[in-house]
Amino acid sequence: MAKPSSFSSEKINPRLLEALASLNQISASINQIGSNEDQSSSLQLIVESAIRVVPGFSASIYIYNPVQGGFEFESRVVAYAEGYESYRNINPNEDVPRSNGFGMRSIQRRRRTFSYEETDLQIHPYQAKLGVKVVASFPLLVAEESLGVLYIYLYEDRQLSQFEELMLHNFVNQAAMAIFYARHIAGIKRNLAQKENELSRLRHAGMLISSRLRLEETLESILEFALELTNAQYGIFRLLDKSGEYLVTRAVSSVHLERPLVEKLPFNGQSVMAHVARTRQPLLIRDLREKQWAEIYYPLDSKLEMRSELCVPLINASGRLEGVLNLESPKISGFTEDDSHMLQSLATYAITAIQEVRLLDALQEAAQLLISQPSQKVLDQLCVMANDLLNSSSSAIWLNNEQGQLQLASSNGLVQNIEDINQPNALMLPLLTGDDAKALGMLGAFHADTGGGRSAKSEWDIKVLACLANYAVLAVQNESHQEALRISQEQHWTAETFAAVGDISANLLHNMNNKVGTIPVRVQSIQDKYRQMLEADSYLANNLSEIEHSAAEAMQIVQENLSHLRPIRMEKVKIASRVADAIRAVQVPQEIHITTNGLDDLPLVIAGGQSLTFVFRNLIENSISAMQGYGSIIIQGGSGAEWVEITVADSGPGIPPDLHHQIFELNFSARAAQPGKLGFGLWWVKTLMTRLGGSVLVESDGQNGTTFRLRLPSVEKNP
Repeated sequence: MAKPSSFSSEKINPRLLEALASLNQISASINQIGSNEDQSSSLQLIVESAIRVVPGFSASIYIYNPVQGGFEFESRVVAYAEGYESYRNINPNEDVPRSNGFGMRSIQRRRRTFSYEETDLQIHPYQAKLGVKVVASFPLLVAEESLGVLYIYLYEDRQLSQFEELMLHNFVNQAAMAIFYARHIAGIKRNLAQKENELSRLRHAGMLISSRLRLEETLESILEFALELTNAQYGIFRLLDKSGEYLVTRAVSSVHLERPLVEKLPFNGQSVMAHVARTRQPLLIRDLREKQWAEIYYPLDSKLEMRSELCVPLINASGRLEGVLNLESPKISGFTEDDSHMLQSLATYAITAIQEVRLLDALQEAAQLLISQPSQKVLDQLCVMANDLLNSSSSAIWLNNEQGQLQLASSNGLVQNIEDINQPNALMLPLLTGDDAKALGMLGAFHADTGGGRSAKSEWDIKVLACLANYAVLAVQNESHQEALRISQEQHWTAETFAAVGDISANLLHNMNNKVGTIPVRVQSIQDKYRQMLEADSYLANNLSEIEHSAAEAMQIVQENLSHLRPIRMEKVKIASRVADAIRAVQVPQEIHITTNGLDDLPLVIAGGQSLTFVFRNLIENSISAMQGYGSIIIQGGSGAEWVEITVADSGPGIPPDLHHQIFELNFSARAAQPGKLGFGLWWVKTLMTRLGGSVLVESDGQNGTTFRLRLPSVEKNP
């Protein structure tokens, strides 16, 4: 049978059960530290449990401060044995642990210390005055780190039993874990609070930075935040110039800057900033006196000595090096890895600001070009901007020709044919108008080299190219609109010219009527006076009759034609009547059928009646000619709130879409080769509709008939 241990009889002792219960209670208390970060309640429970397990005078715990090399008196936790509570009233300020006492010796040795084993140490005068005979101190250790000490004071001159010492070691471990856990939780919360504060300051910095309008102001704001967050003394932005040969100073900020050396630095030169620019990697130098850095260090201020430096490259989403952000400190190891990460975060704000300013400047230039330059120059400059903004080696714009094929319109670089584009390294966007699914063309940017961490198709690149594509669309549309405006102005000028000529024609018609109009009268007088002679001379009689007839016909022709040149007398006109007059004036072949629908119900329009009849007559004649004597013509009307619309549709061969704008021109005629036909009909239609305040459009696919759509203001629009 195994021999029982020396304290086996104590296993059923109530003190053991009480100690185990205390340990459970202490463990539960320690588990609650995470919610309040306070270990004092757990430590208080430990000292109270200790004096129950080890009957004596009192127990106390002090937390050790390794920085100060002593105990924190304000951390004192104490418990007194039953019957000794009155000692609480004794001045506790006298119970300050000695620098060479039992507790400090336990910390230094990292093991327990008993007064009956340390003959060279005296009991603290404060405890001796209270009658303490024995002192035991236990260091609170976690992973060899000293966190505090537990003191046990006995009023009896005896040694601790093996059971008491064993239980105290359990309490010591619990106390050490309570302090360690509380410090750990507090440290985590401090770090979280610090990170939250840093993120809050970064968000605040972002808002302030984004509110700046000028690049220099933005960069200066970033430097001010960088100095504040890292405790640096100097900061500088140097951006790469367009040649790529120099780093040029754009912003400087400092605490005590006297004569900063802000001249440009060669990209291939010997300096820390040039080194970072070439390697494209952040650099944290803890001591600038180290040989490898001392040889290339370029001071910001030659009068002041800097000992550490932090430098990060500015690389945009396209992989383009924009410049370098640099900080300096007079302290050795003045920057940490956290500072490096923080500065890289601020550098992203700088990169965004640089890119936005470059894009805004480019778009402002493009807008000015749209106003002042022809479309070709705008397209050429957009290609230059694409290379500059996207750091691409080549760019080009293709536009759809009349056959719907992409044709090169502008290029900056080596790309000429769309087949030359290497798709993996190219970004291509269609030129969309927004109101039509059909693209006007394509805009492409080509990256010859995608190395160095570049992303040839980043979100930023896509957005930038989309902006440039929109300006390309505006340039093409502006050219088209300018042409349409020119045509409209020419038509307006033509209408105004006819209005002016109308006054002349009225006077001309009046004078011709006075002169030519007398010819029939005089011929008739001759015929009356020399009737017998004319009866005898048929030749003379026939010539007089022909003169009379020709004069009357000439007057009618002049009157009819000059009437369209005179100012139009606007009046309320019924469409149905004018269409009927036009049909009666036209010789309609038997195989052509004309149908009218909905004309009688149309509102009155404001127009010149004779001019409107002439318009319909020309359209009907044009349709008859196009159908070559066989087919149908349908004339129908409809009305809106302000307009009356009349369509004249035929079943002829149609008009090709590419001729829709040309058929109304004065010098265009598909019938010009026909004898006696000048082809002015549709030109007259366009001119008169313009003078009447209306419009005319042609609709045809070039194969299945033609429809002319006329619009005139209704009487309701002009009360």
